[in-house]
Amino acid sequence: VQLQASGGGLVQAGGSLRLSCAASRLTFTRYAMGWFRQAPGKEREFVAAISWSGGSTHYADSVKGRFTISKNNAENTGYLQMNSLRPEDTAVYYCAADHWGVGKADSYDYDYWGQGTQVTVSS
Repeated sequence: VQLQASGGGLVQAGGSLRLSCAASRLTFTRYAMGWFRQAPGKEREFVAAISWSGGSTHYADSVKGRFTISKNNAENTGYLQMNSLRPEDTAVYYCAADHWGVGKADSYDYDYWGQGTQVTVSS
């Protein structure tokens, strides 16, 4: 099983980025997907999650209203649309998959992890 995160980069405050998480050797329809991030010197934190069915989503308060998580089962890919980016959003972003998950915020619930993609927001 492999998760490949991509789409990170350097953007000015107020800008947008869309992260992708491509899954291989994994039946994506059976997995919840989560996005987590880790800034330098800080612990990994929850960002957003979507249930295996896609029917429910969950966001950290810090990104609510700015970020949108989605998954395309036909493409075996998940997405994190990030708008109105702030310097404090700067971090390495990781995607993760949870078998039959409901989209939880606890990283221990997730079975597989991608390698991370760097997001840098300049002020």
